[in-house]
Amino acid sequence: MNSDKESTNRVGAGRPASAFQRMERLPPLLMMLYLGLVGITVLFVILVVAYAHTRAISGTPTGVYPLPRFFSLSTVVLLISSYTISQAKRLYATDDLRALQRCLGATLLLGSVYAGLQVLGWRELMAQGVVLDGVASGTYIYLISALHVAHLLGGMLFLLALLLRTSHAARDAVRSLVFIRNPYRRLQLHMITLYWHFIDGLWVALFMAFLFLY
Repeated sequence: MNSDKESTNRVGAGRPASAFQRMERLPPLLMMLYLGLVGITVLFVILVVAYAHTRAISGTPTGVYPLPRFFSLSTVVLLISSYTISQAKRLYATDDLRALQRCLGATLLLGSVYAGLQVLGWRELMAQGVVLDGVASGTYIYLISALHVAHLLGGMLFLLALLLRTSHAARDAVRSLVFIRNPYRRLQLHMITLYWHFIDGLWVALFMAFLFLY
């Protein structure tokens, strides 16, 4: 009885865990992912600020050329891919590896379509006279878009690896059970979903910046 009272009277007992305590409980891989997302955010903020600064110095008016329509179409495709991968957690929880396999495959396909549409957007920029060796502010559009595609491709490689493991496990009942009960697979699925949503939101923010600055 006394021990119970002592435990409740301890300093900090019963209080919610602090931010640092919650961080300590995070798996190391998830912590590394969060730090990576912060670094990516800082990188693109710097690039957008530099783009806006360069455009302001050059005195080039905005709205001279329309933003490539393929950029708009790729935004829609990426939003759809974000929806498809959001279903992965529910399918994993219901032990439906076949459906999870189709979900991951659809997301991977949509990511490939997005990358292709970005390339078509670059060709549209070139047709407008915005080339890499031209105005510096135009070069930033290629750089920002290409870096975003590169980060998406990194996520697609991770997604492909997870898709192959899911396909392998789905062929056998025993492997399926091991896959579903493996906490590391659950963590991997959570990480790729989080990363994909981040990349999606990042592009939407970049697209909005392009609408105001291009």
